[in-house]
Amino acid sequence: MSTKSNLKTNPDACPLAKKCGGCQLQNMTYDRQLRWKQARSEILLKKFGKVDRIIGMESPYHYRNKVQAAFGRTRGGKIISGVYQSGSHRIVSVDSCMTEDETADKIIVDIREMLPKFKIWTYDEDKGTGFLRHVLVKRGFSSGEVMVVIVGASGYFPMKKKFTAALLEKHPEITTVVLNINPKDTNLVLGEREEVLYGEGYIEDTLCGCVFRISPKSFYQINPVQTEKLYGKAMELAELHENSTVLDAYCGIGTIGLVAAKKAGRVIGVELNPDAVRDAISNAKRNKADNIRFFCADAGDFMESAAHEGEKFDVVFMDPPRSGSSKKFIDSLAKAAPKKIVYISCNPETLARDLELITRKGYSVQKICPVDMFPHTNHIECVVLLTIEHK
Repeated sequence: MSTKSNLKTNPDACPLAKKCGGCQLQNMTYDRQLRWKQARSEILLKKFGKVDRIIGMESPYHYRNKVQAAFGRTRGGKIISGVYQSGSHRIVSVDSCMTEDETADKIIVDIREMLPKFKIWTYDEDKGTGFLRHVLVKRGFSSGEVMVVIVGASGYFPMKKKFTAALLEKHPEITTVVLNINPKDTNLVLGEREEVLYGEGYIEDTLCGCVFRISPKSFYQINPVQTEKLYGKAMELAELHENSTVLDAYCGIGTIGLVAAKKAGRVIGVELNPDAVRDAISNAKRNKADNIRFFCADAGDFMESAAHEGEKFDVVFMDPPRSGSSKKFIDSLAKAAPKKIVYISCNPETLARDLELITRKGYSVQKICPVDMFPHTNHIECVVLLTIEHK
């Protein structure tokens, strides 16, 4: 669906919108964006039932708690930092972004201005020379803790102690600084090796009453304000109680499962990424949640063996990647026949495809709730409740 609008240009539009390309709906006022997303959700999902009114943000700006900037130089030698232009490797210089945390943006600008004094060269991809590739900043909106990750092309950072001290003097709110080493010719921002230059090497934040440890590589919801609304809606639809047995499929670092564990009797989380499973286990310990267990496995395989062993789930939460669920998982889900499925989707197109398959298995859609997790972009999140028609 085209995002073009014949409305007047949005008076609040970002001046970099056309250059950057990250926010596809900048030509619309926020109210118009919500109407566009509502219409898009209805076009794709209304055949399954009534689509509730989209849950928008009261203040749809500076909501991103994770900001990463690429560093480079112009042909004239000027140091720039910002984002890669959509679909390219060209850096668009950004000092402040309407969607990014303001503290993070200020830290990145100050780091850029400190580079000449400390004789730090930005990395040149074509020549393979220089040091600084990226800076990643994560801030806990609830805790106020701030992590700065300096991504260098090598571990050789001669003035790292003085540089770190100078940065902390400018920004005493920073609670940890990490050097990440990424020597590879890759599109991945972070490399394998890390060195903690200051603090613990991680931050913590609270979401839905649970505390989560956030390390440089760990996944954490980008927009915590809307995540609380999204998960709140998912829990409301699940109607958990002390006898509920819950499966959190595609569980990541355990966010949904740990929120569910506060009300449910027993929760099982399944995730294929071993790093995420390690984070999930430590998050469960941190929250003293002794009624949740995590398994490192493919969600479809796990569901298949669970169904084979006669394991019964009252509620299955599924939060698959943008590509949606696999047919194998949906087939196993039908065999396990949970009373309720709460599907959290970040792509209404693959959601529509998967709902088609799940409803053929005897389930019916009871509720469809869109949530605007990423204002100014064309992304739409949805929570869908399905219940089984017959056992």
